[in-house]
Amino acid sequence: MSLTVFLTSCVQDDVYSTPDLQGKCQDLTPTKTIAEVKAAFALASTNNVTITEDIIIEGYVSSSDESGNVYKTIYLQDAPENPTQGLVVSVDAVSTYTSYPQGSKVYIKLKGLAFGKYGNVLQVGYMNVDPVTNKGTFGRIPEKLVGNHLVRSCAPKVKIVPKVITLASLTNASTVDPLIGALVQINNAEFPINLLCNIYAPNGTTVNRQIVDPTMTTPINSRVVRNSGYASFAADQLPSGNGTFIGILSKFNSDYQFFINRVSDLNMKGARLDGSTPSCSYNTEGKKLISVSELKLLYTSGNYTQVTDNVYLKAQVTANDKTGNLFKYIYVEDKTGGIRVNIDMTSLYADPRFFVGKHLLINLKNLYVGPVNGEVQLGELFTNSSNQTLVGRVAPSNVYKYFFPTTDFTEVVATEKTITNLTDGDVGRWIKIKDLQFINDDLGESYAGASNTSRTLEDCSGAKISLTTSSFANFASRQIDSGKGDLYGVLTKYNGKYEVWITNPLGADFDGNRCDGSPAPVFESIFNEDFSGALTNNWTAVSVLGTAVWNIQQFGNPKPCVVMSGNGNEDWLISKPITLAGYKNYYLSFETDGRASVPSNPLEVYVTDNYTGNYATTTWTKLNPILDSDLSKFAPFVSSGKLDISNFAGKNVVVAFKYTSTATASATWELDNVKVRGRK
Repeated sequence: MSLTVFLTSCVQDDVYSTPDLQGKCQDLTPTKTIAEVKAAFALASTNNVTITEDIIIEGYVSSSDESGNVYKTIYLQDAPENPTQGLVVSVDAVSTYTSYPQGSKVYIKLKGLAFGKYGNVLQVGYMNVDPVTNKGTFGRIPEKLVGNHLVRSCAPKVKIVPKVITLASLTNASTVDPLIGALVQINNAEFPINLLCNIYAPNGTTVNRQIVDPTMTTPINSRVVRNSGYASFAADQLPSGNGTFIGILSKFNSDYQFFINRVSDLNMKGARLDGSTPSCSYNTEGKKLISVSELKLLYTSGNYTQVTDNVYLKAQVTANDKTGNLFKYIYVEDKTGGIRVNIDMTSLYADPRFFVGKHLLINLKNLYVGPVNGEVQLGELFTNSSNQTLVGRVAPSNVYKYFFPTTDFTEVVATEKTITNLTDGDVGRWIKIKDLQFINDDLGESYAGASNTSRTLEDCSGAKISLTTSSFANFASRQIDSGKGDLYGVLTKYNGKYEVWITNPLGADFDGNRCDGSPAPVFESIFNEDFSGALTNNWTAVSVLGTAVWNIQQFGNPKPCVVMSGNGNEDWLISKPITLAGYKNYYLSFETDGRASVPSNPLEVYVTDNYTGNYATTTWTKLNPILDSDLSKFAPFVSSGKLDISNFAGKNVVVAFKYTSTATASATWELDNVKVRGRK
């Protein structure tokens, strides 16, 4: 009975053929156009203010969140065909396609809503007012209010005809910005060759893909397509041909981008205009499968050997670049061994061919195998700055020719080794070494500093191996674990020395008691100076000789740092008192980067527990840090190591850096990241 009444209320004169099952429809009289309200509220002074006027606008829904690629946003345009205006409506609701399907006419009652900007794009939203501060924050229209302000017309849905634009037109903001939120079409579109055989987005991760128009060369022939890893089509393979691309026009700051409503909107099956004829499958018929060990044996002498036979490799991906510790390469292995594969692309982890655990087919013909710094690797050729031709990275435009997915996906199983029984045959393998710990000198340090950093691991018999980490790893600044545990990582070789690279901190999850039975020590910060504040906050600069003084500059690891340079100078940088209490041991550390054209005095470091307020009458203890020894150039910063100041336990200490130079020999010293840590 109630359902019958509900349906009747939605139908007017029997012209609405698709009843609205989510709420009552209603036809209203607009008082302004989309263009008029956008113009009225475009100025910053009118943004983020709740609208008090009874303004009604109308538009046609251009978007659909049915696939999950559009999230908590309803896009409108002012006409179903050849629109002149689009509009972004931010709503705190999902599955809006059920109430506001694409092509439906919608009225917006603006009273009580607000206009604001996100990514510098004007949109309709809501001012959320903090009851305590009475200050408003612009955000999405609350779900419970969406139906009050967005009213669907009783008119039948219409077909939204995408407006044809070119990528070139996206350089003219005055022309295309009014269309943000409208459904548009790009002709002659194709995904670039480096994306062939890839997917729209990895699971749970939003990524930017590109579309290109090969008929254009200037000024811009590519634009971003933003794909959600939660979209129903995220795991689908990108179209490999040429044709029409349809999506919602959007923008983030100065960058134009598109959102796909549904993949059925894309008709990109024609011949590619870049001349490539891609195939995302590999026909093994008539080709020989070889193993990793056989591949490595193809290398004979010199810098490289080209693979000329029709052979291929089937191997499992064991490590990729997801955490940034590996850069533009992966490791693969089979039962016979592992090898590094160099690919000149970032975000390889987002390509399903290179997921860890995936079994990959590699077409080896025309690739090269050879040693790089002593480790045999696979790739294409490149010429370095010394004019040497070496095994380098596979070009992005060639990736689709060599790498092909399989349906096999299994857990990576580490090969268990000990430090003393490692061999060259293990290089490239994903290995496990049990019961390791970082040496005492590395305890309390981070994985990496300003450049690739090697920490030393040892087993309980004293055998040692390096763990190397890139400064670009997302865990580079994380403090290493100070206990004992099992190591998981890739074994590499650099100039005759074995090293291990982990792909995330769980690879060195050392929480157990150390080899001597003691619990893992805990290091905590007592004093931490990165020079991001005023120098006088924690320091007193004393100029004894010369005109130059200690000063903060925009260099550092990361910037800023404090710098001293000058001829004929003596200058001290003296810290505020630092209390050494509550811990078992205490350590001072810092980083330096120096440069000098002629041999010059080193930076000196002192500590005292009886600072008189005058550097000259204070009794100082001189420390022996590691300083930057390559003064021919700036960068990288060098760690001082942990300077043990435990003899001052229970006291207030002052740390001082002393700079000296002569009239003819002066260095520039950059100082950063001064730390005092306590060990429990």
